[in-house]
Amino acid sequence: MSEENNLYTFENETYRKTYWHTCSHVLAQAMKRLHPEVKLAIGPSIDNGFYYDFDTPEPFTEGQLEELEAEMRKICKEKLKLERFELPRQEAIRFMEERGEPFKVELINDLPEDAVISFYKQGDFTDLCAGPHLDSTGRIKGNAIKLTACNAAYWRGDSSRETLQRIYGVAFPRKDELDEYLQRIEEAKRRDHRKLGKELGLFMMADEGPGFPFFLPKGMVLKNTLLDYWRQCHKRYGYVEIATPIILNQDLWHRSGHWDHYKDNMYTTVIDGEDYAVKPMNCPGGMLVYRNEPHSYRDLPLRMAELGLVHRHEMSGALHGLFRVRCFTQDDAHIFMTPDQMKDEIKNVVRLFDEIYSTFGLTYQIELSTMPEDHMGDEAVWKFAEDTLQAAITEMGKDFIINAGDGAFYGPKLDFHLSDSLGRTWQCGTIQLDMQ
Repeated sequence: MSEENNLYTFENETYRKTYWHTCSHVLAQAMKRLHPEVKLAIGPSIDNGFYYDFDTPEPFTEGQLEELEAEMRKICKEKLKLERFELPRQEAIRFMEERGEPFKVELINDLPEDAVISFYKQGDFTDLCAGPHLDSTGRIKGNAIKLTACNAAYWRGDSSRETLQRIYGVAFPRKDELDEYLQRIEEAKRRDHRKLGKELGLFMMADEGPGFPFFLPKGMVLKNTLLDYWRQCHKRYGYVEIATPIILNQDLWHRSGHWDHYKDNMYTTVIDGEDYAVKPMNCPGGMLVYRNEPHSYRDLPLRMAELGLVHRHEMSGALHGLFRVRCFTQDDAHIFMTPDQMKDEIKNVVRLFDEIYSTFGLTYQIELSTMPEDHMGDEAVWKFAEDTLQAAITEMGKDFIINAGDGAFYGPKLDFHLSDSLGRTWQCGTIQLDMQ
């Protein structure tokens, strides 16, 4: 398919996101028609559809979601034109105050002084929005819309703020595409690891430790079998194994940059009047092991692997079985090398990935994640690191895409996104080139 023909299909990510974003506005319009007392928050497109957050005292029932779907189909049939307009700040605030939309007023107040404040109007509905959108609700296939879930969500992700109701949805250009998607979702439910973990006696969760999994006897048999395989592979690839402490003093985390860039996701404590932090990553501990004794260039490359228990603070609403937790064992490695060894070592790690992933029948896609705005170090050093990563996988004949600005704060990385049997992708492996 030519690039021009691909412009208005779901193969084009920009069009797909625009389509779903417009669907979120159709959902909000349907909500205001059926429940005018509900207050509007935000409604973006996401990786698998869209959602809209609403301020309402009670969760929506399945029957109410079906009513909203029906109203959305009506709005699509009405073929309402989406018209963009702008207002000066004070007029925009007054516009939303008159409509009784306090969350929109707050969003406007938080915009920079020089921000362009734009709105989109479709029939009897107007929303604060930067866009973009489709030109008409008639572009949306009404019978290919499905509202999939309703969950609680904190306003702006802040647990001290209002609890909103988040309605998720998905839509496709054709009904058969929706049907295929819903079939995959049902299959995913049957294979849900939370369900299987309980039925098979592998792991459990407890209210006494949200996000902190407990492994049961059968789960430990499985976990230890995997760890035995992990150790065999790493030994063949020339790694030595280390273990570093879970808690280290705050001074280390300042030196590593984590305190300035990651402290909101860290747990802290005080020991003998001194501040400590529970490690969210294994890297600083690995650096201390390397620093423990002098090394000659003849010792390099030095490959040190660790099965480190790390803890990271996640919002309670984001927790999800073993996929999103507050503590997990990270199979980490730190390779110390000279600049001329970098490409070969990166290739060696990719070969290790290939062996382990292929053992489990997993395929992957590679993203090269480059320098973020919030970064440490000189841009020229970042450029060298990014070029080295790219050259290594290019020489191996690997395809990749650029994920601009999504590198770690200390270095660019290659992210390996695994694909499962249901077509879902998971970012599991990463190779970070830390020059800091």
